[in-house]
Amino acid sequence: MKKVFFLILVLSVTIGFSQSNYKNFKKLSSPKKWWVVFHPFKAKKALEISKEASRVSDSIRKTDLLDRDHAGGQVDAFRHAYWMARLRQEIGKSAARSLGKAHEKENYLMYKKRKLEEGVVPDEISSEMDLFNNDVGLTLTVKNCKTSKIGLIHKVANAIKKGKMKVIKKNKKGEFLMCDGKLIESNSLKGKWKNNKCLVDSNYKRN
Repeated sequence: MKKVFFLILVLSVTIGFSQSNYKNFKKLSSPKKWWVVFHPFKAKKALEISKEASRVSDSIRKTDLLDRDHAGGQVDAFRHAYWMARLRQEIGKSAARSLGKAHEKENYLMYKKRKLEEGVVPDEISSEMDLFNNDVGLTLTVKNCKTSKIGLIHKVANAIKKGKMKVIKKNKKGEFLMCDGKLIESNSLKGKWKNNKCLVDSNYKRN
C-alpha cells in the first residue's frame, strides 16, 4: 500500500491533485485506489458519474417505473447498468468495466468486514448480479454517444422490463427464495458469502 501512496504523490505533482481529491482518494478501498492509479485522468469524471448514478437510482426508487427494490431488485439492476452506461459514454468501455470489477472486489472486502452495502452485507450472488448487469449496461451506449440522460434512463429501464438483466428471486414480501421457490430462512444467510439465493431475469414477477 505504501507504493500506492507514493504513486499518488507523484500524480499529485504531475496533474495537480487537489487536497479534496486526495481526501476522497484516501477513503477508497484498495481495489478502487489501484483503479485511480491506473486511470488518474478519468478518476474525477468517474466519481461524478458514480454520484449521479446513485442520485438517479434513488429518484427512480421513489416512482413506479420499476419495483422500488434497491437491494437485489430492479432498482439495484438499474443503478449498475446506468452507472456503466454513463461511464462508457464519458471514459470508455475498458475503464468503465475495470471500475465495475474493482467495485465488486470492494464488496468482497466489505463482506469480510461485515459492512453494509445498500442496507445488506454483500454476498456472492449479489456480486454475480452486479457484474452481469454491468455488462448489459455497457452494451447500451458507446463513448461520446449523445444520448441524453433521460433517454438513457428509459433505455436502461426498458431493458430491465424486457428481462435483459438479472435480479435476485424474492416473493412479494421481499423474502429471498431458492431457484425452486422455497423460502430461504434469513438466519441461514448471516455471515455467508455463498448461499442459496437465485438469479432470475429482471422481468420476473413476484408471487
